[in-house]
Amino acid sequence: MCSSIHTLDDREFDWVNEVRYFGVHIVRSHKFKCSVDQSQTVLLPSSKWYFFQVGRLVSEEVMVQLLKQKCLPIPLYALDVCNLDKRSMQSVDLTMNRFL
Repeated sequence: MCSSIHTLDDREFDWVNEVRYFGVHIVRSHKFKCSVDQSQTVLLPSSKWYFFQVGRLVSEEVMVQLLKQKCLPIPLYALDVCNLDKRSMQSVDLTMNRFL
């Protein structure tokens, strides 16, 4: 059990298993670890929104380019700074393959 951390004005920090910092979910671990699960769950709803809003009005090429520009950056954000394990890399690969 870890002891509580108090600030100078006597506020207490809670111990949590995961924290979101600039859109990156940092997970409690003995080494620096990020979670990709949260960012991947946003990909499908955001892409569906574009399909329903403009899918019938534009060509397939425009739709693919729109999804590449607007939806793919969401799950790929900050992956270059996260040291992903094998399971996380496979999860990202699977999500990208399903999406494309």
